[in-house]
Amino acid sequence: MSAEWNDSQPIYWQLKKRTMAMILDGTLDEGDALPSVRTVAAEFQLNPITVSKSYQALVDDGLVEKQRGLGMFVKTGARAQLMESERAKFLEKEWPALLNRIEQLGLDIEELLKQTSAEKTSS
Repeated sequence: MSAEWNDSQPIYWQLKKRTMAMILDGTLDEGDALPSVRTVAAEFQLNPITVSKSYQALVDDGLVEKQRGLGMFVKTGARAQLMESERAKFLEKEWPALLNRIEQLGLDIEELLKQTSAEKTSS
């Protein structure tokens, strides 16, 4: 994880989003332990309360579970749950805004897809 933080959002929220991204991309698999609160706090020079608040938000969302005396672990089904909710969020909020921006700029979606496809095959 990067140690750079955006001033426009609370750090605990950004840490939660980064952890969610790690679950989505498979960096953290189901059953994996999250780094300890102390480790994350020391590594990123954060208040441990900030890290705890972030982890609690993940517990509240049903993505992570506490195991007393052992730590926090990614729950079974967390990636599928996250994938479903993030896809819905993208389709409901992000895609319409992106589509609107594409139209504002007079871009052709088919041409954008071709260009993206060509870039993927050349790299």
